[in-house]
Amino acid sequence: MQDAPYQVLLYYLYTDIENPAAFRDAHRALCEKLELRGRIIVGNEGINGTVSGTVANCDQYREALLNDPVTAAVEFKIDPEQDHVFPKLSVKSREEIVTLGLGEDDFSPNDCTGKYLDPVAWKEAIKDPNAVIIDARNDYEWDLGRFKNSIRPPVPAFRDLPQWIRDNRDEFEGKKILTYCTGGIRCEKFSGFLVKEGFEDVSQLHGGIVKYGKDSEVRGEDFDGQCYVFDERIGVPVNHVNPEVVGRCVHCNEPCERYINCANKACNAQHFCCEACDEQSMRCCSNACREVYMVKYAGVVK
Repeated sequence: MQDAPYQVLLYYLYTDIENPAAFRDAHRALCEKLELRGRIIVGNEGINGTVSGTVANCDQYREALLNDPVTAAVEFKIDPEQDHVFPKLSVKSREEIVTLGLGEDDFSPNDCTGKYLDPVAWKEAIKDPNAVIIDARNDYEWDLGRFKNSIRPPVPAFRDLPQWIRDNRDEFEGKKILTYCTGGIRCEKFSGFLVKEGFEDVSQLHGGIVKYGKDSEVRGEDFDGQCYVFDERIGVPVNHVNPEVVGRCVHCNEPCERYINCANKACNAQHFCCEACDEQSMRCCSNACREVYMVKYAGVVK
């Protein structure tokens, strides 16, 4: 799709923004002018965004950010697409652009973070049998795809990682810790937290899974499944060397990367469902939800 008329831009930058609300308003005006769609968060600690638009408008957007002294150091990951992958535009300001929930102990990764590993260095680092590879994403992202031998923290969200680390500190003491996420923003902050907690050998995948999959030398090797993305695509391929499907249909347990939401709106759980099981399950994640859906939404009288 190299000649595709649209692009998806994924980016973040930890940088000091004095007035996030004013920056947000000006940034929203820029995006509206360029007819971009997507989600952007602005805070005192920086900016985090992913947008879609025509190639020409995305070029103008990148030029505007690179020419602004506040965002001049930003790095973009670019995917070609046939159309928008977002239904609308959302630009918000928040206290944190990614939430670790540290309160008064919050910090900027500009002041403290782990060692950056480019894709080539990361590929070698994860081969170390003594390394601990921690996924810094949400559980449903890990379910769709992850690096071989990585750990899925038994917590539902990014903000829960600090307490999990503190509760299990002995497991990681003295170990080489490697952490990764989608585009680099979460693992950059998480690795900084680990350093502040006193762990001495902490590294992160610079640019995240997305950059790893685009690197012409590593080509996504040893990443199993797909990378979860927060747009209409849901998942994107990463591994062009030794790919493997790791998702499983919740009904038949066959390999599956088709994520859907439970048709029982009271549940709405995102789950894997293969096309063969779609009709019989009525797009529900369980028999219990199917029973509810039949009565409440499909008009079936029991």
